[in-house]
Amino acid sequence: MNRIQHLSTQVNNCTPVPAKSDNDVVICGAVRTPLTKAKKGLLRDTPPEVLLSTAFAGLLQRTKVDPKLIQDIVVGNVNQPGSGAITSKMAAFLAGFPDTTCLTAINRFCSSGIEACAVIAAKIRTGMLDIGIGAGVEQMSMYDMQSQMNAELLSDAIFDHPCARDCLLGMGQTSENVAAQFGITRLQQDKFAYESQQKAYKAQSEGLYKDEIIPVKTTIKDGEKTKEVTVTEDDGIRKETTLEGLGKLKPAFGKDGSTTAGNSSQVTDGAAAVLLARRSVAKKLGLPILGRFLDYTVAGVPPGIMGIGPAAAIPQLLQRNSLKPNDICIYEINEAFASQSVYCVEKIGIDPTRVNPKGGAIALGHPLGCTGARQVATLLPEMKRKKAKYGVISMCIATGMGAAALIENEQN
Repeated sequence: MNRIQHLSTQVNNCTPVPAKSDNDVVICGAVRTPLTKAKKGLLRDTPPEVLLSTAFAGLLQRTKVDPKLIQDIVVGNVNQPGSGAITSKMAAFLAGFPDTTCLTAINRFCSSGIEACAVIAAKIRTGMLDIGIGAGVEQMSMYDMQSQMNAELLSDAIFDHPCARDCLLGMGQTSENVAAQFGITRLQQDKFAYESQQKAYKAQSEGLYKDEIIPVKTTIKDGEKTKEVTVTEDDGIRKETTLEGLGKLKPAFGKDGSTTAGNSSQVTDGAAAVLLARRSVAKKLGLPILGRFLDYTVAGVPPGIMGIGPAAAIPQLLQRNSLKPNDICIYEINEAFASQSVYCVEKIGIDPTRVNPKGGAIALGHPLGCTGARQVATLLPEMKRKKAKYGVISMCIATGMGAAALIENEQN
């Protein structure tokens, strides 16, 4: 039995999805800002507190909830010092939340946004809260991935432990490790990337992102001049992408590698926010009920091949809820790299047509702490459009983990 098979059989407390009740955790709204290229896009000069406050304000406007009723907010962030706790609280004030609304910030790397939602959901489920917000923000133009760690402060002892040492591997190298270990070819990766771009372009052309995006009013700097702009669309989608063009790109992490700029996620700026409540409270307040936040799980994998995380987390999630891969209508699986995405989809046995139907991070971008919450905003309108019953959000996580969340659609 290999490691992934072992991981997927560890959980034996399988329970069918419960019937609806007033104690359910429901999703009342989910929005995101446009996602734009770090250092190049129109959000490059927009501070994280402005990005996040825009998402907060948009969520309040869409749901019509009184901000005074929000008891707690959890914000996912990866690169800012202290996970951006101070700027996130500032964002809450800027969006109109009173000083009685509490907030904290967390960092579980690429799953931070969905982890934030799961923390709020768990608090509601256990009676600690009635209503709260899970959110995420990443300003990668201003805070890069090196800003979170000072290598000079690390102990020499880590180099004596292979897993501890592999936590320092660059994410691109872990992509190469997955491709080499599991035989994922360059052509498979480029084909996956091409399809992500095509799906995203089609979705954008058909206006399918409008239900999830809150425009951002901001200023951009051009030398000593500034200009006011309103950003309404994602800018990483490349409609001109061809399979032939992708095949001409040079490997980014070694001359003999297969991971390129074209089959990897884009470095991106953006924010997202999700309103969750106990069903009885949502009904009493007259809030929209879009779906149920049913379950969430994380699973550990070797850090050197951290990209296989969804192949551990998704089976664990499905087994725990007595579901099979084909019971899920839509999978939002973060496209950190095409190598790991291809592996996970094939390993689990997912119908590829159910994965990222509006494109994923290769086309849209991957603002680390935002992505999990962004996926909720992307998933729910598509579930409504396709009358899908169940959706899964998943991603791989740096240092060797995978996360997965199960959502049930309640939209007509």
